[in-house]
Amino acid sequence: MNILGDRIGAANREQKVIELEGNQMAKKGTTTVGLVCSDGLVFAADRRASMGYFIAAKDVDKIHQIDERMALTIAGSVADAQTLVRVMQAELRLYKMRNGEAMSIGAATTMLSNIMFQYKMFPFYVQLLLGGIDKVPVIYNLDPIGGVTTENIVSTGSGSPMVYGLLEDQYREGKPIKENVKLAVRSIATAMKRDAATGENIDLVHISRDGFKRYTRDEVKKMLQEIYGKAE
Repeated sequence: MNILGDRIGAANREQKVIELEGNQMAKKGTTTVGLVCSDGLVFAADRRASMGYFIAAKDVDKIHQIDERMALTIAGSVADAQTLVRVMQAELRLYKMRNGEAMSIGAATTMLSNIMFQYKMFPFYVQLLLGGIDKVPVIYNLDPIGGVTTENIVSTGSGSPMVYGLLEDQYREGKPIKENVKLAVRSIATAMKRDAATGENIDLVHISRDGFKRYTRDEVKKMLQEIYGKAE
């Protein structure tokens, strides 16, 4: 079944390729981070969207809750990413209504991968992280045509090269959420210092067996003070 219907025609996608490659005017640029913990997982991201060298928006949500214990981070074209978020939220709600239970994270990842692969000739300009908890916490990394890898530590977006060195050095398997949230915040703050497409505030969430939690800006500022000795 064509889940997206006729929303995306070949002509429209070809025109989008021309715009992206020729004018570089798509809203994009970001840094997201995902960390698997002993008791759940952590996602962090900045809130800036850029169009080339222009800051197009300063308050873009890049971590989306799509089920009680499942979230999706976005990097790349905002329009493409938001479309996929809406599709996944709708499909998961429909599945729960029809079956009386939530879809597993593995099944949700397969569905999203299949949607993206369906348009492999005219791909979605995104890189996504889909994370959640079934029996254990897990994070899946999806490329623009639906390729999937399983990661314990992962970063996407233009700021990811600045982040991976820190993550590789500081991340340790088996640490709980309360220890990894500071590493996630520090990673985004590090990218902000060197990547022009990463900036504004830091979003931070965790998913545990108790559900989805989004940290307030005051909570994030407190972590930055503890890390750097002052509010960043």
